[in-house]
Amino acid sequence: MLPGMSSNENWFVSLLANIFLPILILNKLSSKLGPQLTVVVALLFPFAYGAYYLAKNKKISPISVLGLLNVVVTGGLALSGLSGIWFAVKEAAFPALVGLFVLFSSRSRKPFMQALLLNPQVMQVQKLEDNLKQRAAEQDFHELLVVGTRWLSLSFFLSAVLNFVLAARIFTPLDPNMGEAERSTLLNEQIAHMTGWSALVIVVPSMILMTILLLYLLKRLEKITGESWQNFMKS
Repeated sequence: MLPGMSSNENWFVSLLANIFLPILILNKLSSKLGPQLTVVVALLFPFAYGAYYLAKNKKISPISVLGLLNVVVTGGLALSGLSGIWFAVKEAAFPALVGLFVLFSSRSRKPFMQALLLNPQVMQVQKLEDNLKQRAAEQDFHELLVVGTRWLSLSFFLSAVLNFVLAARIFTPLDPNMGEAERSTLLNEQIAHMTGWSALVIVVPSMILMTILLLYLLKRLEKITGESWQNFMKS
């Protein structure tokens, strides 16, 4: 689950509408639709999802805001003719912002890790809360959530660094003497190249780190509750 996603939100649909479809459109359709129309089409998906989420839940979807910003910034850089280091900065900025969001939540009453662990769709939240209350371990559990949230923020900062390094190598400066069509084609190839490599270079290490963190949290949860973490999972 990403920061800002509610526990009952369909994360697959959210990521598809707000992140993956806009990226796919920007990568594949600009040569057919033109850069301006491509940006407009890519914006429709996070905008439509965000409007639906707002109408249903009476609040703004943060993941839709991130999706809109991603399309606007990526499309804006492409339309303005900028390349190279600016795309590297953009690629690093978004995971860094998410990391800051997660880090700041650790100082609130509801650290982000609370939304990740206390998901009523997969965990018997009431049973866990009763156990913590009985053992007077609410503060220990809250401190565990704070520590987990801070470590989770590091995974996003790691993604930001890896994003910047990878993007700096892929988004090389384009010859200013190129024609607009050739320049647009090469830039789209770089964007597609970045998308493909990011899955291997960025997503895999981040997922490994998050898996290790989750296993650590579950082991600590067992010590705090005196029970196996599996006893609190829904069957």
